[in-house]
Amino acid sequence: MERIKAESVSYSYQNKYQTVEAVKDVTCTFETGKMYVITGESGSGKSTFLSLLAGLDIPKNGTITVDGEDLSRIDRDAYRREKVAVIYQAFHLFPLLTALENVMYPLEIQGVARKEARERAKEYLREVGIDEKKFGKYPRMMSGGEQQRTAVARAMASGGRIILADEPTGNLDTENEEKIVELLISLAHDRDFTVIMVTHNRQIADRADVRLVMKDGRMKVSSEHAVSITGLAGQ
Repeated sequence: MERIKAESVSYSYQNKYQTVEAVKDVTCTFETGKMYVITGESGSGKSTFLSLLAGLDIPKNGTITVDGEDLSRIDRDAYRREKVAVIYQAFHLFPLLTALENVMYPLEIQGVARKEARERAKEYLREVGIDEKKFGKYPRMMSGGEQQRTAVARAMASGGRIILADEPTGNLDTENEEKIVELLISLAHDRDFTVIMVTHNRQIADRADVRLVMKDGRMKVSSEHAVSITGLAGQ
C-alpha cells in the first residue's frame, strides 16, 4: 500500500555564495512493509530529501503527500508527533532522561498515562534487546549500540508507522550495525512500517527491498525487489 508520494519535488537554498539546488524534480512512492535505502555521495541531496519527507522543510516545487495528505497543508508538528519518527547517526537521545524515560516521552506526549507509558516503554526496550539493568541508565552511561537501539525503541513508541533513518549505523561497530539493520528490516517486514534509510554502506543498501541512488539532486532506482518506485527523475 502506498504510504508516501513525492511528485516533481525540488528544493533549493541560498548559501553565502550561490543558490544550491539540493533536490531536483524527484518523483517516487514509498509503500508500507518495505525498507528503502537511499545512497549517494556527500552533497547529493540525500539528507535534504529525508528532511522534506520528515516535514522539516517544504519543497519549493512539487508536493509530498502522506496517506493522501499534502504535507504543506497539514500541521507538520502533529505529523512528526503522530506519524513519523527520525533516527539520527548521533542518536539524539535526551541526555538528562534515562533510557526508559526517553522511550516514555513520545507516549506521554500522545496522552498515555504515565503508568501505562512506563510499561509500554519497557516492552519496546526489551524488544530491541536492551537489558533491564540499562533502563535506568542515562545516555552517557550506555554504549553507542545501546543508545541507537534505545532510539529505535523511541521511534517505535512514537505511534507512527514511518521511520526515517539518517546514517543510523554511522557511529557503530559491525556487530551493533547488524543489530540495528535487523531491527529496521523486522519493523518493515513484520510490523508494516515504512522504513527509509540514508546510508553510505553498500552492504546495508544491498539488503533493502528497494535501493535508490541520488546524484546531483536527482534520484534513480539502483535495484528493487518489488515494484515500488515509479517515474523517477533521471531515468
